[in-house]
Amino acid sequence: MTYDTYGHTPLDKATNGDVYGINFDEARAARRPLRLGLIGAGGVAQSKYFPAVARLRMIWEPIEIVAFAEPRTDHAAKIQRIYGGAPYTDCQTMIDTEALDGVIVTGPDALHIEAVRACLVRGLHVLVEKPITRSLQDAQMLCDGAHLRDLVLMSVANKRYSPPYRRAKQFIENGPLANPALFSAKFTLGYDYVDLFESGTIHLFDLTRFFMGEVRRVSAIGTNRYGRNRRKYPVDNAIISFEFISGAVGSLLTSSSALNLKPWERVEIYGDHAWLSVEDQLRLTLYDSEEGGAQTWEPCIPNTLLFDEEFGGFMGILENFAQAIRGNEKPLVTGWDGYRAYELLVAAQLSLARRAPVDLPLDLSTADAEARGWLLREGWPGKDSQGK
Repeated sequence: MTYDTYGHTPLDKATNGDVYGINFDEARAARRPLRLGLIGAGGVAQSKYFPAVARLRMIWEPIEIVAFAEPRTDHAAKIQRIYGGAPYTDCQTMIDTEALDGVIVTGPDALHIEAVRACLVRGLHVLVEKPITRSLQDAQMLCDGAHLRDLVLMSVANKRYSPPYRRAKQFIENGPLANPALFSAKFTLGYDYVDLFESGTIHLFDLTRFFMGEVRRVSAIGTNRYGRNRRKYPVDNAIISFEFISGAVGSLLTSSSALNLKPWERVEIYGDHAWLSVEDQLRLTLYDSEEGGAQTWEPCIPNTLLFDEEFGGFMGILENFAQAIRGNEKPLVTGWDGYRAYELLVAAQLSLARRAPVDLPLDLSTADAEARGWLLREGWPGKDSQGK
């Protein structure tokens, strides 16, 4: 079984005798080498991006993080000791000094706008963590700026590159789930110290569009049932419903008061006498016959040598970013996809504030201010403290 370009299964490795996936890859090794910078070397960078780049290099992808901007000297010293690269305390000095092909932007959400804009002005391609910004107007400005400069701007939607979700997408594109009618998903964050929608559920907002297409109406209801999260976010449990332009419907359940234990994420997609489920970004099950049994795809741990960097989608999105910079591929996810995912998020907030459905597209002149006003009225502290 082969997932696709961005997922290497045990069978692929076993059939060519390369159990560890490290044999010389002539096609990859021949690609143009790329020098990347990274802005904001916190937990996400250290646990996802640096390991994913290291693993890609091990399978002959010629990319390297040659410099990083991180004001915390202890983090910078550790990264330099483990992975190398030139440390900088600010991003502007880094992009002015280093000869870079592209930049990965992590760091606190509120800083995305300035960091991405500085990179685009410098003529650098950008991969920016989710959400692309905390403002639809800022996100639109960045997308327009990248387009005018003919630069690659990708927003992190790593789940699109995860093998089970990629295979699910193929079942929609090629059958037997063409023209799906119903989407159902759940996401339990389990932490009461982060912003429920922006810090976790944004992934599912993106998958909603990835699988089902554009949304024309959003409805949301929610509660702060236990109160612990009010200092950080107005709701700790919410249900968001979608009406798609295609005529399909869907719903998303999200919670920050649930335990962050398995199962924490589930997606179901229903078609015409066929449906599938993806459980915990791991197990894909296809039900396409009343008589026959279900078909299941699941890695056999530890025999598959499963890497979180690969199965979690970070290797895939980084390789796609590199290939887009080289002009060899189109991005599977663009800045505009990041904009649309955040638009769904803001629409859900507006529906909670108005206690009514919200139609898309949103009015950019009022949407940001109205959503932020609702957050502030409900006790949100008024700053983006998420430090990636």
